[in-house]
Amino acid sequence: MVMKQAQLLNGKALAQRLQSELKEQIQTQNQFNRPPGLAVLMVGDNPASAAYVRNKERACTNVGIASFGQHFEIEVTQAELEQTIHRLNQDERVDGILVQLPLPGHLDAVALLLQIDPDKDADGLHPTNLGKLVRGEQGLRSCTPAGVMRLLQEYQIPLKGKQAVVVGRSILVGKPLALMLLAEDATVTIAHSRSQNLGAITRSADILIGAVGRPGLITVDMVKPGAVVVDVGINRVTDGSGSSRLVGDVDFDAVQNVAEYITPVPGGIGPMTVAMLLQNTVTSYLQRHQ
Repeated sequence: MVMKQAQLLNGKALAQRLQSELKEQIQTQNQFNRPPGLAVLMVGDNPASAAYVRNKERACTNVGIASFGQHFEIEVTQAELEQTIHRLNQDERVDGILVQLPLPGHLDAVALLLQIDPDKDADGLHPTNLGKLVRGEQGLRSCTPAGVMRLLQEYQIPLKGKQAVVVGRSILVGKPLALMLLAEDATVTIAHSRSQNLGAITRSADILIGAVGRPGLITVDMVKPGAVVVDVGINRVTDGSGSSRLVGDVDFDAVQNVAEYITPVPGGIGPMTVAMLLQNTVTSYLQRHQ
């Protein structure tokens, strides 16, 4: 029997198309006399964070969003960052503010997020915006979960009445994604590191989402044949020869032989996260001009 490989959910291609659409949208708004603006605040020199920030700034340039990024030394104080956020809240050129996580241990990320004007919360993580998500109201949405939903929509994957299992309960991905799936009438289970018999839970999933940050956590025996598998994990692993590569939470090579659809890592959800960040910035920009 010839095994049929899963169809790839190509987040990279969709993200490029969404960026082109945003670029056109921005070009038609020249009556506002300024481009949309995004400020990314980064502390220290974590190589992964630096790469993410470069990606975001490059994407801003591509679509015509002005970058107001600021890079702080690792010794920066909580008070200095809060003052910077307050200044950006007042800055008419800035529509989106983002604090690049993780932060060094001496800084309180939650307290910083609370300082961001909810209408400029480009990451969709302010309690006001998360509360709007819980209530099903309009608001800026968390970028990674919104990117997952947009990718599923693009491939016309039905969610109504389906069993969705989200492995991971972070406020960044797991919890908001579960709420977004519920809003589309999926039946949602959240599993995590303390869940007993994880494989039994994941095998019930029509739509299985890995969002833990543990390489290869989801193995082929944990996946129902014909499932849709979305891999949100981005993990850097180093092999015996010292060369490193990015892998997800899913054992891609094996799982692609049983799933119907699967996202690659890289090239799946990562580019969609950046596209949704740009979308949030443009949404905020348009709302502030209405």
